[in-house]
Amino acid sequence: MIIDFHTHTFPDKSSEKIVNHLAHIGCIPPHTDGSVIGLFSSMKEADIDYSVNLPVMTKPSQVEKVNSSLIQQQEYLLDMKIITFGGMHPSYTNYKEELLRLKQAGIPGIKLHPAYQNVDLDDIRMMRIIDEASSQGLITLVHAGIDIGIYDHNYSSVAHILKLLKEVAPEKLVLAHMGNWGCWNEVESDLAGAPVYFDTAFSYGPVTPLPDAPRAPYISYNLHPKDFVRLVKKHGTDKILFGTDSPWENQQDYVKRISHMDFTKEELEQILSENAKKLLSMCDVLVDGLFIEELKDLRLKFKGSSNQRTIDLQKSLKNEKVILLDGYN
Repeated sequence: MIIDFHTHTFPDKSSEKIVNHLAHIGCIPPHTDGSVIGLFSSMKEADIDYSVNLPVMTKPSQVEKVNSSLIQQQEYLLDMKIITFGGMHPSYTNYKEELLRLKQAGIPGIKLHPAYQNVDLDDIRMMRIIDEASSQGLITLVHAGIDIGIYDHNYSSVAHILKLLKEVAPEKLVLAHMGNWGCWNEVESDLAGAPVYFDTAFSYGPVTPLPDAPRAPYISYNLHPKDFVRLVKKHGTDKILFGTDSPWENQQDYVKRISHMDFTKEELEQILSENAKKLLSMCDVLVDGLFIEELKDLRLKFKGSSNQRTIDLQKSLKNEKVILLDGYN
């Protein structure tokens, strides 16, 4: 089994426009059109069993609207072998209530992107969201390091992360891009071995710039395979989650690259699926459907309102189809 823990999709009507805009900013070509179908097709070509979808909220006003849409689409996304996270913005004030709503809807985690949200990771607004998410048992996945389209400031530096770990100590924190993209010496000396997961998204192999790009991206910032393997083993193969950052990496190529690196069969299985399954196994149940106050029923287990369905996440992962939890629907 292969689980891609770091992918992105966008609304079908606007996905191609959004992806082309982001490609121009980062000067890198996309490998799908950014749609759900595009990701699903890419997964089939790469023999990837499941992908985790990570929405990015660039404005506080997007939080409730986008999360509601993702909650409503959970069954459809799971049919496409996509597990979706919710999103949060540091300037969104009702974060406790929104995190609870996501949890009640069976969403297993949230994505934060300090660079796109223009807020440092160790800002109190970020830390209180991560603290609350941890308290509610949610996974938090954070963009870590320089962003390829935003060069002037590292909003989630190693120093920011170390402060977060000291003051909050979240239980389920995933640092994207191998802990801090482009800052590999600091990651290896100061962060490797910390009680966090790293994902492998957009961190190894060549970066090809867009033809006629106005400026070349940081094409030399990705890790060389030998350096990648060394960093993985120093951090611990039990704390590495395979991720591609699709549509910004070709999933099929990314699987091939890591499969030819100097890992044992057991280490590769940990990275490609077992660690993700373990992290997601802390979330045994997904609740499908929007919580409706008028249908609230305190007698229900797991779900909050009678219109919602309770999905057995572990059986669904094993059987590669949506399976409802026996006795709770």
